[in-house]
Amino acid sequence: MSERFVLNETSIFGRGCRNELPKEIHTRGYKKILLVTDKGLVECKLIEKITAIFDETGIEYTLYSDVKPNPTIQNVLDGYKVCQKFEADVIVVVGGGSAIDTAKGISILMTNPDRADVVSLNGLSNTTHKGLPIIALPTTHGTAAEVTINYVITDEERKIKMVCVDPHDIPVLAIVDSELMESLPKMTAAATGLDALTHAVEGYITKAHNTMSDMFHMRAIELIFENLPKAVNEKDPQAIENMALAQYIAGMGFSNVGLGIVHSMAHQLGAVYDTPHGIANAILLPTVMRFNGAVCADRFREILCHIGRPDARNLNDQDVINTFVWMIQELSKACGVTMTVKDTGCKEEDLEMLAEKAMEDPCKPGNPRDVSKEDFIRLYREAM
Repeated sequence: MSERFVLNETSIFGRGCRNELPKEIHTRGYKKILLVTDKGLVECKLIEKITAIFDETGIEYTLYSDVKPNPTIQNVLDGYKVCQKFEADVIVVVGGGSAIDTAKGISILMTNPDRADVVSLNGLSNTTHKGLPIIALPTTHGTAAEVTINYVITDEERKIKMVCVDPHDIPVLAIVDSELMESLPKMTAAATGLDALTHAVEGYITKAHNTMSDMFHMRAIELIFENLPKAVNEKDPQAIENMALAQYIAGMGFSNVGLGIVHSMAHQLGAVYDTPHGIANAILLPTVMRFNGAVCADRFREILCHIGRPDARNLNDQDVINTFVWMIQELSKACGVTMTVKDTGCKEEDLEMLAEKAMEDPCKPGNPRDVSKEDFIRLYREAM
């Protein structure tokens, strides 16, 4: 049996490494930049850390900043028009997963104009051409979109999140500068960090996991449990740098082996109630891990032994499950995340609709335990 592993071409790490950007642009021969970001980063002036570099070095660019927190088909189409009009030859994206996902959609349309409906990009893609080159500078320590082959776009008309999987969208360069993450609001830092934990845990137990992905996911889990509270509550620079690394290496793993039903369920909360993705994952992770424990307690035991609970070797399966779920809940509480599904605006009468959508989500097949529509209803209810 063969296994394929796709990684991005080049990544640069370190506090302040955004200053490598002009050299990389000139070396690669890029002339005109579409700069993609969101209004929040414009308003808080974080984007000026990048535009100042462009202005000082005479790099020509135009800005597209209308990205929503759960980016939409219209966001992609609007950015595509700006990119076409400006005749950009590279996209530089600064932001979290929403901005980077939008940039990926624009990138694909620029070289595959036959897919301009966007809807046809859902699922495993069969695009013909590599997207317009992307240089990604993440500002959150969560999504790892700068190193994955995935992007998620909301179809507002159908109220679903499209999970687009396409090696043609992966950035040619990731610049992971933890200084860009230091001004994150506390809840955003917590949510994105717990998103990274969800990626690492689901990637570690997914059906397709392998030796390579296990290596990435286990180290990411260790780093997140060690550093997330300090990164969120104390804004400790070293902890933030470690979280930047943790979310990145988790991305290298799950991008290649997939995820599970935490994401299947979280995508629906985002599509229907506009719940931030990291919060949705954090809400659902303990409930789903208790459900999955029936088939992967041994994997949980391995994780516990790496995050300060070597006694897990001697615990029975149920105690392992209970301990692992408890540690996830305690980590969330330590970061100030205590919401439930009910807090998203979800009502009992919505559960069947959410379950039906979750059944069609591309992340579902990777879950280690098979799940039915009735299971989804029950899990949403338990997380209420």
